[in-house]
Amino acid sequence: MADTTVGGQAPVRPGLFLRNATGLVKAWSTFDAFVYSFWSVNLITLGLYGMSFAYNIPDGQLLAAVLITGILVTFIVVTYAGLVSVMPRTGGDYAWQSRVLGGGIGFVLAITGWWFTLWLWAPIYANILVVEFFSPLASTLGWSNVSSFFISPNGIFVSALIVLAFVSLVITLGMETYAKIQKVCFWIGLAGLAVVCLLLLFASPQDFQNAFNREATALFNAPAGAYQATIDAAGKSGFAANSFGYFAFVPTLLLLPFLAFYLLWPNWGATLYGEVRGAKDIRKPFWSMFWGLWVTIALVALVILLTWKTMGWNFYYASNAAFWNSFYLVPNAPAPPVPIWPYPVMLAAWLIPNHFFQAVLIIVMGLWFFGWAGTLFLSSTRVIFAAAFDRVLPSWAASISAKRRVPFGSLALMVVPALVVSWLYAYRPSVQAFFFDATAVIAITYLGTVIAAIILPWRRKDLYENSPIARYKIGGVPMITLAGIVSAVFLIGMLYEWAHWSLYGSNSPDSAKYFGFTYVAAVVIYVVAFIVRRRQGIDLRRIHHEIPVE
Repeated sequence: MADTTVGGQAPVRPGLFLRNATGLVKAWSTFDAFVYSFWSVNLITLGLYGMSFAYNIPDGQLLAAVLITGILVTFIVVTYAGLVSVMPRTGGDYAWQSRVLGGGIGFVLAITGWWFTLWLWAPIYANILVVEFFSPLASTLGWSNVSSFFISPNGIFVSALIVLAFVSLVITLGMETYAKIQKVCFWIGLAGLAVVCLLLLFASPQDFQNAFNREATALFNAPAGAYQATIDAAGKSGFAANSFGYFAFVPTLLLLPFLAFYLLWPNWGATLYGEVRGAKDIRKPFWSMFWGLWVTIALVALVILLTWKTMGWNFYYASNAAFWNSFYLVPNAPAPPVPIWPYPVMLAAWLIPNHFFQAVLIIVMGLWFFGWAGTLFLSSTRVIFAAAFDRVLPSWAASISAKRRVPFGSLALMVVPALVVSWLYAYRPSVQAFFFDATAVIAITYLGTVIAAIILPWRRKDLYENSPIARYKIGGVPMITLAGIVSAVFLIGMLYEWAHWSLYGSNSPDSAKYFGFTYVAAVVIYVVAFIVRRRQGIDLRRIHHEIPVE
């Protein structure tokens, strides 16, 4: 934006921000924020998928690991709730880091985590849609060709197109409409989960074995005794289980990086709190994120206990081991009798010998995906929007529609690259190694934020002392600093484990190179923006010291 001359007088210098106010409106209640947090740590889509790899550490106690992870993530919730209360602004991580750590650091960490990395999550969402919806539904209805199609490259890409189309639609409908969609999915999805839990509660282990043997034969032409054959297949691929009650402390801690795949995200909606009513009251963001996390943990505990009771813990681990080892991890491992991922919802539905009922239950539980799908890009659009509003990115990325207040430019910057990434994922399998650090890079973004929280009371004393959290201290130390220190230790521990152990699949050199490139790209974008804006008379350093009006 160049300087202009008015009436032959001196040039008029550009304003500090892109405009006087963001133009976004506070369309969400605290309950809407809770539901979004609940979806972000999704028990069904992310939880069941992430826990299916826990068999790699059979000496770990899964339920104990879930509770430990929940306690540690609660410190992140406290930290983020405090930051929301201090600066309830659109952009979350970017807004806080840029105002505390500096514009360059904040831009690089937040843009890499929320923009470049979330492109890679589009095919991850698509793959989850395949294994938890299309494949089990088609198999239940006897549509073997449809099931086979969706596990092919064409099917994965079509699934990605469906995900991107749905996500784009619900975001462009606006925050208020999206809140209604996620609440409908929330209540119906919970009803579906209640049915699943009741099926597992009232069935005996023998009932489940009979049902599994029956449906494995009916749907997949498996030979008799598929239940035991699944356990045998896992054993032949090198898997050996411990009992559910077995506990060893170190192996239990080693389960935490698997669980972080879904339990690390109750603060996923932090970038949206500029559009949540009453966010400056620390209790509202805290309780929305806290209950999003702990209601999920309570449901996880219930599902784990019912799975142990009815399916059998050895079978649960063995079924996942047989599938993943056969199709991805162990060369020449024997194929399990059921050739698709042992989706626990599908297996529970088999307790009722009616394929129509089974299909309906899978469809209802599919709402856990469609209520959650908007999390793919909704939070990211607000980070891009905030960076554009600060004049780091082009102004069109901060343009919003007059009626629904949707940042279409920011959405386009998510969807278009995600289309390319999804095509590469489907048709160029070699690039899939780039995806392995997708969780770790977001954790690095979180780490930058908690470091900002630790030093906030001293680095930005003006903001801290005028905020509601200034009175919360423990032994004279600001609560946000103490919570931030625990959060930082936890995140550093997770990053170390992901980088150190190959069993998490996240220490690929190709993935590290890819994400290293994205950090470099973010640095280049910021440096170019800084130089261009300085020539236009705009000081980004001054912008990143001020707080925009929502």
